[in-house]
Amino acid sequence: MTYALITGASKGIGKCIARALAQKGYNLVLVARSTDLLQVVAQELEQEFAIKALVLSVDMSHPEAAQTIFNFCEQQQLAISILVNTLFIPMLKQQKQAYILNIASSAAYQAVPYLGAYAASKSYVLSFSRALYQEYINTSLSVTCICPGPTDTDFPNRAFLGPKGMKTAAKLNMTPEKVAEIAVKSMFAKKPNVILGFVNKLGAFLAWLLPNHLVERSAMSIYQ
Repeated sequence: MTYALITGASKGIGKCIARALAQKGYNLVLVARSTDLLQVVAQELEQEFAIKALVLSVDMSHPEAAQTIFNFCEQQQLAISILVNTLFIPMLKQQKQAYILNIASSAAYQAVPYLGAYAASKSYVLSFSRALYQEYINTSLSVTCICPGPTDTDFPNRAFLGPKGMKTAAKLNMTPEKVAEIAVKSMFAKKPNVILGFVNKLGAFLAWLLPNHLVERSAMSIYQ
């Protein structure tokens, strides 16, 4: 039986994607920092959907994180056919059909003052995902990158957004369940990348259309 491996699976969008895949009958490898939260999620999904959910506590910011996850899957002799965030490409290519689902952000389409590193990292994820999509377009491996906008998670607090940023996020928030639903549907449809929500699609279009300094100053007025 093949598995879906999901990083950031203890809460938010990652947790909701895990639920959406469990609903479809996939066994899961759930990866995040908090063992306690992962075990709660695994128990809930196993009981509700009669699937098997393995947990692995890993801090993805550590350089050895990818190798730790790879070693775990090899030791458990797990066949990974869906990956939410990229590694294991050689293993995925051995499956009749395999999927990579990467999570970027609508911020990937522009520079965002005061969230500069975040926006830049999401631009990397989007660009890397689109490159992988083309590299494996004629194989059994499909690569999808989704770009959600503000989502009802604890990100605004973790990002230390100011009052204006918090207010803007609250107005545009999409539920993580809805993000997960669209993400999984897009993955199985083999779409290269998807921007979630009309306002976010409009924002990406305007970032392409307007001069950079106008877009960046507009973003700065929100996040300063």
